[in-house]
Amino acid sequence: MDTCFLALSFLLPALASPLAGEQPYPDEIPIVSWQAPPFWTPPPPSAERVDPRSGLPIMAAVAGAATPLPFVALTPCRLIDTRAGSGFPSGYGPPSLPGAQAQRSFTIPGRCGIPADAQAVSFNFAVWAPVTRGDIRVFPAGIATPTVSTLNWEANILALANAAIVSLGTGGAITVQVDGPGTIDLIVDVNGYYSPLGVVNSLNALGGTITLAAGANTTITPSGQTLTISSVNGGGTVTSVAAGAGLTGGPITTAGTISVSSLGITTSMLADGAVTSGKLATGAVGLAQIDATQVQARIANTCLPGSTIQSINPDGSVVCAANPAVPTGFSLSRLDAAGAVGQYTSVAIGSDGLGLISYFDQTNADLKVAHCSNAACTAATVSTLVSASQPGYFTSLAIGSDGLGLISYLDSQGAWLRVAHCSNVTCTAATVATLDNTGFTSPYTSIAIGSDGLGLIAYRHEGSASLKVAHCSDVACTAATISTIDNLNSGFFPSVTIGSDGLGLISYCRYDTHDLKVAHCSNVTCTGATVSTLDSAGDVGGYTSVTIGSDGLGLISYHDFTAGDLKVAHCSNVTCTGAALSVLDGAGVVGIDTSVTIGSDGLGLISYYDATNADLKVAHCSNVGCTAATLATLDSAGDVGGSSSVTIGADGLPLISYYDATNGDLKVAHCSNALCTPYVRRR
Repeated sequence: MDTCFLALSFLLPALASPLAGEQPYPDEIPIVSWQAPPFWTPPPPSAERVDPRSGLPIMAAVAGAATPLPFVALTPCRLIDTRAGSGFPSGYGPPSLPGAQAQRSFTIPGRCGIPADAQAVSFNFAVWAPVTRGDIRVFPAGIATPTVSTLNWEANILALANAAIVSLGTGGAITVQVDGPGTIDLIVDVNGYYSPLGVVNSLNALGGTITLAAGANTTITPSGQTLTISSVNGGGTVTSVAAGAGLTGGPITTAGTISVSSLGITTSMLADGAVTSGKLATGAVGLAQIDATQVQARIANTCLPGSTIQSINPDGSVVCAANPAVPTGFSLSRLDAAGAVGQYTSVAIGSDGLGLISYFDQTNADLKVAHCSNAACTAATVSTLVSASQPGYFTSLAIGSDGLGLISYLDSQGAWLRVAHCSNVTCTAATVATLDNTGFTSPYTSIAIGSDGLGLIAYRHEGSASLKVAHCSDVACTAATISTIDNLNSGFFPSVTIGSDGLGLISYCRYDTHDLKVAHCSNVTCTGATVSTLDSAGDVGGYTSVTIGSDGLGLISYHDFTAGDLKVAHCSNVTCTGAALSVLDGAGVVGIDTSVTIGSDGLGLISYYDATNADLKVAHCSNVGCTAATLATLDSAGDVGGSSSVTIGADGLPLISYYDATNGDLKVAHCSNALCTPYVRRR
């Protein structure tokens, strides 16, 4: 078993704190909260729908329409601890879980703040001190047992954890099956859940079915989905008018006049805003009529430029203070300046929550990586993975299902497709394998981790003038199955991601016609694909980058060679047989070396090179379809911004790697807001 049911996160070395009032277990290991996706999309409730990884029906796993549900964060909370003496109640505590495929179900709503309408939960599953090798499978209660595991462990370890998003099954429960001969102790934490918004659960403290009854002089009329409530004249005759407080002249039974008595109206009788300037005679209110304890005198002065009013004195004078410095929207750091380095960068967030960047050292012809020392990546540990005997051009980096980096690149000596599998999280060393040495492989490779937990690499094979994919045979990708996807002079600037259907989606350029094309894989190994042309208006399709938006559809950034523009294509369906096209930036020659990701706000963020001004820029999409965007220049110090690559860090903020051509350095930009703009004020 090497993949997790429904969703995977990275391995976590420890667990959250226990619930308030529960005694911590000896040797408890506290940690901070783990990352969870901002949205989770339940599958539609169709009898024909099956999980593409396991082939099992999942109709009973989720109820409701296939609409992305938002993540509701909770303080990390311990839900289950089966260890003896843990203090957890029956059903969530001891006894330990027996092995040999024994199953135990746990009802989730009602604990740790999980509500009854939660459809899926962000869990962290941990096994404690197992003495034998084994794994667990976690899945919604009431469905068939899946064939994939959630957590695998070796014998005689202290603890091992893995985060996963699991939908709730029958009765809001999940089922855990233990595979392996030994009894284990299970610890489960939660940090949030996914549920619909905008649902009214109660009205004036009433729940369930509520009856709306018409009262006196009131009618209720239903019409379709509309309920009209109207008042009805109850009739009756006025026989007398009395004079209230501050008035004289009443009571009146036939005819008469009600007047305001002298000093009859007090401030308590006036509604806020009832007396306006139009109701006062000119000059009627002067300084003599102003109570300084009740009314503010007219402001007598103002503040100098660069400062703002902090308070106003009773006499109308003001207190000023200098404006604070406007915060920048990003920070810039130089990670490697040893020679001409930093071309063909690719960045991803490692299983330790820190950035990992692959790139090319032109001076020494080496493949190198930089492992960030902190979330903002203001410093990094630099390692050489491959020396000049097998130099690494056009790198692409992904984090494998084993939590280690996997890098595809072009060996410029033999023009072969190779991969480097990191030996540890910081990637100070790696094992190298050759996947395709059958002929010259053109520049640009792209790698993603498939729904089967194995690498999927898109690249152009120059010898056959075709787009090819290599599907790794194992996690380390020591070998691969090679398939030709499009042999019509295609495969330039490829970019691959995994779609919401669990299948590969590849964007690329057809060389002879310069069209933007996509290939939607027909299966997990991508031995075949459906090919579609999205844009053929002029010379387009350069420097493509593809990701999956929060709506579950592909979003592709690319360069229009004819107009010199940055463009995006928003797929119309999961297979991307059509798309809506938009120009985001047309100021000069822009959109070189694009890279797209989805920000923590659920909107696209694109990094790219402005060739006219030699700057690094970003475009933050204004909507899910990215029909417009907010543009910002991040770095303009020299010729910078080539070979850009963007991802979202563990802090939820964009992290961009790029090349400084003026100094020949590897640089990163860390944004301090989701829009990655110099200053943001939300109203």
